[in-house]
Amino acid sequence: MKILVVDDERQLTNALSVILKQNKYAVDVAYDGEEGLDYALTGLYDLIVLDVMMPKKDGFEVVKELRENKISTPVLMLTAKSETSDIISGLNYGADDYLTKPFDTGELLARIKALLRRKPEFAGNVIEYGDLTLDRDSFELAKGSHKIALGKKEFQIMEMLMLNKGKTIEKEKLIEKIWGYDSEAEYNTIEVYITFLRRKITALNSSAEIKSVRGIGYTLGAKND
Repeated sequence: MKILVVDDERQLTNALSVILKQNKYAVDVAYDGEEGLDYALTGLYDLIVLDVMMPKKDGFEVVKELRENKISTPVLMLTAKSETSDIISGLNYGADDYLTKPFDTGELLARIKALLRRKPEFAGNVIEYGDLTLDRDSFELAKGSHKIALGKKEFQIMEMLMLNKGKTIEKEKLIEKIWGYDSEAEYNTIEVYITFLRRKITALNSSAEIKSVRGIGYTLGAKND
């Protein structure tokens, strides 16, 4: 399970990251709402722990934009505000739960586990792009009835490309999201997996292709575009 923590209080954010990793979660962190939204829009997270009062974008704006973009990731809003109006605002924008600072670590972990057990409300388990579908349950990439199984890293890269269709995904971001901040993975590692995926897309005779953006990264698009 992968969790994104978005909070401008670096000491708290880093402490939460340690606690969550100790409980066997993979964790990414962001320190302002704009950066947090950028990460969250990839759709790669199982849960987002989101502060309300942050620079650039507050938590209400972030969760509102996520829901507008059909990102169904459960959101636990974490804030010093305890007024009923703020709780109502967060839930109305699309947050799934609300926890007030200071909080007990045990309660935080319990709420996270409860949210992770819930079925997402918005998106299904199949992602589509052009004539391709990606099944999140079976890790299969398909065109019609023709299916090819993907390895874990291949699936994660393809998922990120399909969720960000038409956008260029930087190599650095692929490493951070899939291998993690502390990974020693290099660009040539990504290129190997991209090559594997291209061969499988070709085998499916798809009209889609993974395109290289020189010196930047990759994007999923239609052939001849």
